[in-house]
Amino acid sequence: MQAANRVAKNTLILYARMAITVFISLYATRLVLLALGAADFGIFNVVGGAIAMLTFLNAAMASATQRFMSYAQGEGNHQKQKSIFNVSVLLHFFIALAVVVLLEGAGYFLFNGVLKIDPERMDAAKLIFQFLIVSTFFTIVSVPYDAVINAHENMLFVAILGILEAILKLSIAFYVTYTHFDKLASYGLLMASLAVLLLIIRRIYCHRKYEEVEINIRKYYDKSLFKEMTSFAGWSFLGSSSSMIANYGQGIVINMFFGTVVNAAQGVAGQVSGQLGVFANVMLKALNPVIAKSEGAGDRNLMLKASLLGSKVSFFMLMFFYIPVLIEMPLIFKFWLKDVPEYAIIFCRLLLLRNLIEQLFLTLSSSIAAVGNIRQFQIVKSVLNFLPLLVSYILFSYNYPPYFLYLVFITYSIFNGGIILFFSKKYCGLSILSFLKNILSRVLLSFTLTALLAILPVLFMPDGLVRLLLVSGISFIVFLLTVWFVGLRNEEREIFGRMIKNISDRIFSIIRRYAFNQ
Repeated sequence: MQAANRVAKNTLILYARMAITVFISLYATRLVLLALGAADFGIFNVVGGAIAMLTFLNAAMASATQRFMSYAQGEGNHQKQKSIFNVSVLLHFFIALAVVVLLEGAGYFLFNGVLKIDPERMDAAKLIFQFLIVSTFFTIVSVPYDAVINAHENMLFVAILGILEAILKLSIAFYVTYTHFDKLASYGLLMASLAVLLLIIRRIYCHRKYEEVEINIRKYYDKSLFKEMTSFAGWSFLGSSSSMIANYGQGIVINMFFGTVVNAAQGVAGQVSGQLGVFANVMLKALNPVIAKSEGAGDRNLMLKASLLGSKVSFFMLMFFYIPVLIEMPLIFKFWLKDVPEYAIIFCRLLLLRNLIEQLFLTLSSSIAAVGNIRQFQIVKSVLNFLPLLVSYILFSYNYPPYFLYLVFITYSIFNGGIILFFSKKYCGLSILSFLKNILSRVLLSFTLTALLAILPVLFMPDGLVRLLLVSGISFIVFLLTVWFVGLRNEEREIFGRMIKNISDRIFSIIRRYAFNQ
């Protein structure tokens, strides 16, 4: 129950951050698209868009180091935490150097025959790519600090930093709107600088806050631990980097066949997907340390329970926001953007459906990582990550339209889910039949019922604000009913009942204390 309260508290903090940052970020995207234009916005997304992918890489690599730190916390071994941190610092420095060399080599080929970019904008694109490389280096060497913050479940600091990031991004958007310098180059420089600034802040905070954050390689170096972490981080990095390259490769394949304007549509879809995905991922950020600590304490049963419940609840969180957005996306885009890029709506709809599928299996991947035997899992994932790109390239060679890229990746996400289930059974003892019965069937039925009833106003009403509100209202009511009576089992309803009571008691306590002080 203590773990459930911790997850509830941290989730509440992260949702408060999200309520502030999502709308700021979406408005900033609108300003940047207007300032740069579709062509330059597309160039940024195909070249400098990998800067955004660094967030994914950072989180994936931090979760690998966090696994060791949380595991050590579960064991109650404080000395080992210092050794883990120092080994992690050394390890990620070498990884950062290797990645920089690889990126410089890849850049030569990208800008000499692969990317289709207007020759007049080639210099700006190359400059953005160098900004990306600098950001990449600082991102990777700062991974141990993110891992420490996550292992300590310090979501208040994460929330404050997230709000600061959103405000600075909005400031960059305003600057780019009114600057007389090259808007694309200025935007790339400032976004890369922002990434470096936020990482420096994390490092300063961790050195002042946490006892185990003490860099002394000679004193705390542990050869056996270095070997173990190198193996784990290496396989984890193989999986996360191949996934990042595959996602980044989508933009390159689109660019090769359709140009930068379609890349702009892809960038818009990515922004919507990223911001709406925050609603579920904040809970995963709060839950992952609990999964690792439970395994570290030798409680495999609690680890699996937390993972399965997180899988279901994170899907429902996405579903809550996704259904009205999927139904009313044309109207929402018309309100949000002055000029909607071609293909943006269909790209976004398909991407949101893919996110829903992948959300079901994210916590199971965390469980596999918590157990620690990830070599075979990461090898299989890494090889298969590139398969959708190859299939998409072949389809585009036969003149298939650009949205087939997302159809291919949706198919792959379903296949990848089966792979995760297989390895979860092999290494964690997961019952696949139980997952299909208690998780998959319940979430699919809840989603289908909610979507079918929420879409009814579309059949007999013209589009407009009234219909949007009606769709959202029906979706909200049906969502609550289907999730409570169909999606959750009796024991899960009891858990959530206690969590809701604890959160409400905490909120009312704060209100009473504030009123008394007044």
